[in-house]
Amino acid sequence: MLYLFGEYILSADIKGDLFIWAFRGAKPSSEPVGNISLGDKFTPTCIMHPDTYLNKVIIGSEEGPLQLWNISTKKKVYDFKGWDSSVRCCVSSPALDMVAVGCADGSIHVHNIRYDEELMSFNHEIRGDVTALSFRTDGQPLLASGGSSGVISIWNLEKRRLHSVIREAHDGSIVSLHFFANEPILMSSAADNSIKMWIFDNNEGDARLLRFRSGHSAPPRCIRFYGNGKFILSAGQDRAFRLFSVVQDQQSRELSQRHVAKRAKKLRVKEEEIKLKPVIAFDCAEIRARDWCNVVTCHTDTSKAYVWRLQNFVIGEHILTPSSETESLIKACTISACGNFTILGTEGGWIEKFNLQSGISRGSYIDGSLSLQCAHEGEVVGLACDATNGSLISAGYRGDIKVWDFKSCKLKSKFNVGKSVTKIAYHRANGLFATVADDMVLVLFDTVSMKMVRRFEGHTDRITDLCFSEDGKWLISSSMDGTLRIWDISLARQIDAMRVDVSITSVSMSPNMDVLATTHVDQNGVYLWVNQALFSPLTNVDSYASGKHVRNVLLPTVSSAERSEEEEPIKKSQDSNQSNIKPFVIMDHQIPDMITLSLLPRSQWQSLTNLDIIKVRNKPIEPPKKPEQAPFFLPSVPSLSGEILFEPPSSKETDGSTTEDIGHKKMADLSSHFSRLLQSCGELESYSAFTDYLKGLSPSSLDMELRMLQIIDDDEVEESEEPRPELHSISLLLDYFIHELSCRNNFEFVQAVLKLFLKIHGETIRRHSTLQEKVRKLLDVQSKVWQKIDKMFQSSRCMVTFLSNSQF
Repeated sequence: MLYLFGEYILSADIKGDLFIWAFRGAKPSSEPVGNISLGDKFTPTCIMHPDTYLNKVIIGSEEGPLQLWNISTKKKVYDFKGWDSSVRCCVSSPALDMVAVGCADGSIHVHNIRYDEELMSFNHEIRGDVTALSFRTDGQPLLASGGSSGVISIWNLEKRRLHSVIREAHDGSIVSLHFFANEPILMSSAADNSIKMWIFDNNEGDARLLRFRSGHSAPPRCIRFYGNGKFILSAGQDRAFRLFSVVQDQQSRELSQRHVAKRAKKLRVKEEEIKLKPVIAFDCAEIRARDWCNVVTCHTDTSKAYVWRLQNFVIGEHILTPSSETESLIKACTISACGNFTILGTEGGWIEKFNLQSGISRGSYIDGSLSLQCAHEGEVVGLACDATNGSLISAGYRGDIKVWDFKSCKLKSKFNVGKSVTKIAYHRANGLFATVADDMVLVLFDTVSMKMVRRFEGHTDRITDLCFSEDGKWLISSSMDGTLRIWDISLARQIDAMRVDVSITSVSMSPNMDVLATTHVDQNGVYLWVNQALFSPLTNVDSYASGKHVRNVLLPTVSSAERSEEEEPIKKSQDSNQSNIKPFVIMDHQIPDMITLSLLPRSQWQSLTNLDIIKVRNKPIEPPKKPEQAPFFLPSVPSLSGEILFEPPSSKETDGSTTEDIGHKKMADLSSHFSRLLQSCGELESYSAFTDYLKGLSPSSLDMELRMLQIIDDDEVEESEEPRPELHSISLLLDYFIHELSCRNNFEFVQAVLKLFLKIHGETIRRHSTLQEKVRKLLDVQSKVWQKIDKMFQSSRCMVTFLSNSQF
């Protein structure tokens, strides 16, 4: 265990050793400041610092006794005999010298450590061990205790009896309790992966749940992105079906199974016993989410499928039961592309179609060549529907893949893989069908030609899950050997592989292909990985093509802002270019043959082209009126004589300079800074600093900077033989535009600045041949870049024109 004690951290182990560590200004590899041996027959279980006891801590033991130690002198001050039961927790009370001790036999002892006398004791042995304690500090004499059964008990210290009980506060053992200082609010956390806030605000003094955060209390089995990658649907072994928000945790919640708490209270059982059995497979469709249920789930050892309505976060009213002659467990499910139908597959080989709106059966898929009236001879391991509701693909455990007519439910074609199929994945856009067999080989089939098109080998243990990327170019697979492999379908080879300490059980890639979600063995969380391959070229793809090269990575940390120190040596030992998928990646490369946008708000760069309109619109209708009377309070300097002494003019006003002169001076300083920065960036041929400076300016400030570049009298002769120094800034700015357009950086922002620049200095450029040469070069670069972009837009414009029957 660890205990924060002033500027030190105390750590205790099961051998009875207590180490003292300094954490302020200490290096990670530093040695402990000191250590204390608690004895051979003393196994520490808790550490607590009693208030006003300087440099002293109380340590409880598994054997029952407690010890008072001075950390500064490293000497034992006193031994407490205990109560012949293991000490589980110890907490200090608002009253001096008083502590509360919780024991494994369910007893709570309020003890005076100054005189070693017991003041009072409570017992709730029927609720298990006392694992957490906390005193209320807002004037109410209450003590909260939590047990291993998940129940929180509130004790009245004045009346020395039980005050109230929060039944079913948690589904696991209470880990921690804490009353906020001088507030009637209690925080509790437990082993069920939840933290809850309780408030005591009613007349009877009972607690009610104020707010809470929770996750899976058991490892999740299946995950899938939902809602354009903003949410993750997750089904866990704790019988919970959850919706996690990737953007904001406040939007995460558990889908309701209709009055579970009320039914559990009525039957006097735990909520977990009332919930549906763990989900083994599910499918979702977003197209009809507002109309009716859009999620269907299959459960462990259950012959029925359940539908859910994500718009209301609740289970649906229909329960889907296949009409086969013999009752069989449901093993697979899928939802059609239109969102109107769901298809279920059973352990006995039966496949049936249901309407999601009404829950009525709409037909069964039967293979007439089989002796039994069913679709497959063995278990149905996977189902998939194409994008046009034309075909249904089903896979049997014995390796038979069948394609059915979706509407007529008749068999169109079939073939046999030759091996037992355990898992499938289907991509609706390209019609590729991936299968996993017992030999740990991934095989891809084209559902149109019904031929094998790809075969991937590399995993050395059972494959747990696989999924396609949204564009259908990648296939991602995970295995019990701890590896996650990415296969490029077009290149027909592996492009990346990584190994984690804990095997992956389920994977899902977001529709935008920027985030990959994984679940792991004995891990209650869902882990997110950023896809770096989208932002940097895969320079070392060849090293992964053989399938033998695998890099070791650590699981993502809880915080996205900081990375654990353990990652540093691993990061230094690996080539940074080999990291195609890893957490917390910053984009610093441009994709070849593409343009890069500035990521500025649209209003900022659009306002540059409409500044004249904005100035006219914002021009006041009437000039400012002179106040009729002077202000009541005049700015003055206090004096002993009582005379009013107004503030003297500043030094800037006394040197003979007018306010207008000061404004011109400030504008000149800004212009000089603008020109110096532009010139320095031009010499280095790196304009990133100058671009950042321009992005930080408001539209009006940028307009002023461009107008202050040079002042030319248009009445002068058009061109002189001597070069004019005031034209140098315009020449440098033209070089900047040429460089940025050639690199295709900050495309929309540069176009807006260029339009404003030509509007202001177009006449000056027309009068000077030296500037015209650079403008011609700028025109050539602009034309080449725009032709490439316009060519990419052309196919889209033609399609839109054809479909809308309109002309541009």
